[in-house]
Amino acid sequence: MTTENVFSAVLTLSLMAGGAVAFGTELGQTRAPATAAVTMPTVTVVGHRATPTDVAVETESVEQRVQ
Repeated sequence: MTTENVFSAVLTLSLMAGGAVAFGTELGQTRAPATAAVTMPTVTVVGHRATPTDVAVETESVEQRVQ
């Protein structure tokens, strides 16, 4: 086995072991259920949607802008 293969195997097994420990730790914790109710403030929309006919029209040609 080359050094790269050994390093790859050790790295893979270490990541798998770390993931298993993190997963087990998360499962082992007990948490209190969330009981607080959150209400969002009322939002009032003031703006108006543009109509489909409101389109910008290009009045200059490409040659005029390049100069």
